Amino acid sequence: MISAHLLAVYIAALFVVYAVPGPDMALILQTSIGRGMRTGFAAAGGLGVARATHVTLSACGVAALLRNAPWLYDVVRYGGAVYLAWVGIQIFRSPVFALPEAADKVTDNRPALNAADRESQPLRAAFVKGLLTNLLNPKALLFCSVLLPQFVRPEAGPVAVQMVELGVVLLIIGACFDAMYAIGAARIAGWMRAHPLAQTLQRWTFSAALIGFALRLSLD
Repeated sequence: MISAHLLAVYIAALFVVYAVPGPDMALILQTSIGRGMRTGFAAAGGLGVARATHVTLSACGVAALLRNAPWLYDVVRYGGAVYLAWVGIQIFRSPVFALPEAADKVTDNRPALNAADRESQPLRAAFVKGLLTNLLNPKALLFCSVLLPQFVRPEAGPVAVQMVELGVVLLIIGACFDAMYAIGAARIAGWMRAHPLAQTLQRWTFSAALIGFALRLSLD
């Protein structure tokens, strides 16, 4: 069992990490502003699954494999950079966004099932984007493999149990930050709808941010 003091230090470290701008934050903000809160939560769900995967892989020693096999690290790194750049370009090329409130005004005579399918498609796409954005970032995996062991104390009990505790805390705090970003971004979406220039600047900003993160990932 992890001590309360050590757990408090770990939580403080996670707060700092999640507050620093990165591709995960940029994706949630862009998605929530452009597609609404539900879609932002879908992207956050994909990020959560990816983080859980990274924690599991770290516990299994896969991160050590990446450190010891530079070519494998490079394959994942360049793949993630290409994907981030592709998402950034798609955002840059996207038209002025249509929020759910505006879309609801459009009449549609097609069957209700098709309407439900159309509504679920953006949610699935956002989930997959969140999943791949984090999953294809080897630095996220290496981060877990470096941070978590720092707070494991063999004398405090089974190491596996401590890793599970640390992983669960990481996922909970990450989900809280993601939800905060999604809710905050969705709240300003109405104002963005009334200001076309702000919409354009918003798309360009997040597009440039994701492409910048892609370049950084590919060059580091």
